[in-house]
Amino acid sequence: MNTIAKHLSEQDVLDLGAYFKDPAAVASTPAPKKSAAKLTFVGDVEAGKAKAMVCASCHGADGNSLIAVYPKLAGQHEQYLAKQIADFKAATVNADEGRNDPVMGGMVATLSTEDIQDLAAFFASQKTTPTNVATNATGEKLYNGGDANRGITACIACHGVDGKGAALAGFPTVSSQNLDYLKTQLNKFRDGSRHNDMNSMMTTIASKLTDDDIAAVAEYMSSLK
Repeated sequence: MNTIAKHLSEQDVLDLGAYFKDPAAVASTPAPKKSAAKLTFVGDVEAGKAKAMVCASCHGADGNSLIAVYPKLAGQHEQYLAKQIADFKAATVNADEGRNDPVMGGMVATLSTEDIQDLAAFFASQKTTPTNVATNATGEKLYNGGDANRGITACIACHGVDGKGAALAGFPTVSSQNLDYLKTQLNKFRDGSRHNDMNSMMTTIASKLTDDDIAAVAEYMSSLK
């Protein structure tokens, strides 16, 4: 999917959004089947658990942060988590690269590649605690259908019907994520202070969102289970 996505033009992405905007197309999309197979991880989950103790004060012992401005890490895709940690570290060397955050930069500066993968494996292995956020009709419409008149791609095209994203493509889970965190990240993509998204996809989309759009779609994503 990464190979395919990097060749998509903005118009291609809009066309995908137009497809998912069709209620019949979305309705006909089968819900993901739950697999009974045991999940496997690249990193060492148990080693990651021990290393994650230092993360607990902000992100929770199991990755379900109770602090609204911090993200839930539990159940997020392993390789997405590994990339974000690596990007935080990269920004400590060059602020124009990776994902710049003074707090996270300090936390990850000394992590090895093995540490990063183990931490990602541990948090990915945990179960996400659902949020208690009411759905938002305006946000639902924007998430599922985008806005062709403003060139806004439907979020569903990358993040899926249930907000679970796509692990292989590098698209993160957004369902049951902390609401304040989602709003903050959309604002950062919009103002350019976060720019570690693939092919500037989120930067391009967020640049077209109003404050009301961000509030509505963030609320809808957070409400997804």
